[in-house]
Amino acid sequence: MKRSERILIVEDDRSVVQIVRSCLEMEGFTVQAFATGEEAVERYFDQEYALVILDWMLPGISGVEVCRQIRASDPNTPIIMLSARAEERDRILGLEIGCDDYITKPFSVGELTARVRAVLRRFERAEQIARGKLGGHRIEVGGLVIDRDRRVVSVSGKPVVLTVKEYDLLCLLSANPGRPYSRRQLLDLLWNYDAEVYEHTVNSHMNRLRAKIEKNPRKPRYILTVWGVGYRFAEE
Repeated sequence: MKRSERILIVEDDRSVVQIVRSCLEMEGFTVQAFATGEEAVERYFDQEYALVILDWMLPGISGVEVCRQIRASDPNTPIIMLSARAEERDRILGLEIGCDDYITKPFSVGELTARVRAVLRRFERAEQIARGKLGGHRIEVGGLVIDRDRRVVSVSGKPVVLTVKEYDLLCLLSANPGRPYSRRQLLDLLWNYDAEVYEHTVNSHMNRLRAKIEKNPRKPRYILTVWGVGYRFAEE
């Protein structure tokens, strides 16, 4: 789990906040809540959070915009989106803007608590995979440098800002150079989604990751496509 045990809830329904707060505090978390997106964005960096629970429909700016603004400055903290919008395109949008999970309302607090634990475990697992397989805290391949202690990536000496999923994808693949991963495997490891409809989400994240670390994304050096399978990290 991350250094902080504090969870942020951004939700304007007080009854939902009270129920979720009570449940999470029983699990040992400290909970802070904001009722508006504006307040969440303004005060987000006052504290360090292990995870954010974010409602889609908020007064003022929406949860989608809050997510975008948080991700612009903090690509690492996991975010779970809550929404009454159950259509597939809304789920996909939530995942593609940087959410790590998406829960539709109404939901049980038991399910939410389980999802919180699952997201935090996946976050830890991706880090452990990278640390264990890479044999150290830093990897350098050509001009690409991954500093896992600081969760910092640079290319040719220039820092690269990655989202949580982009970073986790890079760590997982680089920890196992030459090993191909299917889109389904990546979903299971990093998203915990195995429905085929979400497989293009992996492609979208991979395209954005390549655009940030590859000199020529059309002819990638680091992350290669294994046709008919998925992706692998190049062997040096």
